[in-house]
Amino acid sequence: MQKPEQNEYNPYFQNYLNLVGEGNFFELFTQNTIDCISFFESLPKEKHNYQYAAGKWSVKQVLMHIIDTERVLSYRALVGARGDNTTQLQSYDDDAYANNVDVSNRSLESIIEEFKTIRRATELLYENITEEQSKFKASTQNYPITPRALGFIMIGHCKHHLNVLKERYL
Repeated sequence: MQKPEQNEYNPYFQNYLNLVGEGNFFELFTQNTIDCISFFESLPKEKHNYQYAAGKWSVKQVLMHIIDTERVLSYRALVGARGDNTTQLQSYDDDAYANNVDVSNRSLESIIEEFKTIRRATELLYENITEEQSKFKASTQNYPITPRALGFIMIGHCKHHLNVLKERYL
């Protein structure tokens, strides 16, 4: 699956796509999964609930945000891959989701397991999307979006948050 063209996504996502190197989507996705899991597994326990400033997400909340976003983007990819251009995909308020999930009593290990499960489900979805289906456009409020754009955005989104965690949390 090739990287998307600029007419396949909202320009808002360009920063995420810029973080994704060239190469085979499945190899990039697999490596991204490994990198994300390795990063979170390597964190010392005292960092799990760490916030670099008041009002910022904790490390566990960041991982939960990655999971929630992947769920939303996977659904959008499914809509596009199935050729459904009548369903109007709505925007996603990531702050509302983050404010309405409580990870304080969960271990980071349990959230990592959830990430692994969601990633495996996303991988299975993409393994069964043809090249043609990856170019179908789903309808959003402003810009149509393709499953292949969403797949590469998921990789870039995860990389973005790993970069932020490395810069501000460690």
